[in-house]
Amino acid sequence: MLIKATRGLLITAISVLGIVIGTIPAQAEINVNITEGFVEPLPVAVADFNGGQPEAQLIGRDIAEVISANLERTGLFKPIDNKAFIQDQNSLRVGVRFGDWRLINAQALVTGAAQVQGDGKVRIEFRLWDVYAENMMTGFSYTSTRTNWRRIAHQISDAIYKRLTGEQGYFDTRVVYVSETGPQNRRQRRLAIMDQDGFNHKFLTNGRFDVFTPRFSPTSQEITYLSFEGNVPKVKLLDLQTGREETLGNFKGMSFAPRFSPDGNSVVMSLADRGNTEIYTMDLRTRKFSRLTNHPAIDTSPSYSPDGSKVVFNSDRGGSQQLYVMDVNGGNVKRISFNKGRYATPVWSPRGDLIAFTRLSGRKFYIGVMKPDGSGERMLAEGYHVEGPTWSPNGRVLSYYKQGKSDSRGKVKSKVYTVDLSGYNEREVVTPLDGVDPAWSPLLQ
Repeated sequence: MLIKATRGLLITAISVLGIVIGTIPAQAEINVNITEGFVEPLPVAVADFNGGQPEAQLIGRDIAEVISANLERTGLFKPIDNKAFIQDQNSLRVGVRFGDWRLINAQALVTGAAQVQGDGKVRIEFRLWDVYAENMMTGFSYTSTRTNWRRIAHQISDAIYKRLTGEQGYFDTRVVYVSETGPQNRRQRRLAIMDQDGFNHKFLTNGRFDVFTPRFSPTSQEITYLSFEGNVPKVKLLDLQTGREETLGNFKGMSFAPRFSPDGNSVVMSLADRGNTEIYTMDLRTRKFSRLTNHPAIDTSPSYSPDGSKVVFNSDRGGSQQLYVMDVNGGNVKRISFNKGRYATPVWSPRGDLIAFTRLSGRKFYIGVMKPDGSGERMLAEGYHVEGPTWSPNGRVLSYYKQGKSDSRGKVKSKVYTVDLSGYNEREVVTPLDGVDPAWSPLLQ
């Protein structure tokens, strides 16, 4: 049974009252290079946001903590402990004493203010400063309901990330995944959703039926997933805003839930027909199917390229499970994986430059990436069982899950992780129960 999504889960869009407070060219502008394999984290000071009222003061402090945590998890930034701050919060209202921040080696400084308005909404302002150039790099103001303060913090984090790296952030996003509990032979699987940092966690199904492989639409407001109701696999489409759910079809023997096309008008999926699994697309407006592959081998796990012109999938047509790319009409099929081992669960980067995958080689699982032509293969994570990569919307971070061995009582621990493209910054995303099959949303609208 579906648990209807709540307004607290959906979080309405925050109205941006001020566009850019200012962007002043700096004499020695900060620039974080995120293309290198490893970079020394940039020291950043995030001061508690000033608040005139006690409630606003608490909101301001909480927002600063979320911003610091977001920046720290990227591995690109090193927030400075606020116990080392020389300039206090009250004097920041008058102005920034840049010399005090240079003394503690802060290269960038985040300041802000929080105010609870007469209508009960909160107004949040922030500014990002280049400490050595003594210039403001950017700033915004936001007005929203008090319960949306955490999303405001994520949007501010995105603005800071973009200004310092030159690329879009990924903090104002959500992750849907399958929450698991119980022994290996009796796992209860529920659909769950959370912010990218693990907060605002909600269950979307109650565990009555097993669910698998959730996927977001390009708008981040719809999810497809596979549900086994009475042991019959059904592909479901769930609208997160309204809670409305519909069945796209009952597909006996289906391997994976479909993935949306970049325009959201169709889905690509694998279907089993008389013992043979092929790749199909379905137009969501007409429900018309088009067959893309026609081969006696097993073809499955399809994923669109971000421009919608190609599809990557895995197949054992060459004797072992490998990755292939074809045109969106099914033509021009080319194998792209050639190293030892088996390849599965390919997914195209939103940037179009890489394809992530799971690889099994030498009795060990890996999460890796390669270019669409198969070159430049790199492994980013490994373990007893790691699987199911999904991309952040800026194409710089992957999420996936790790599964450990069964203990003496038959219990298995499965956890959701993230790692950036350097492979140096692996982090666990804490979930209430075990988690598998994560899927990362686009930036929220």
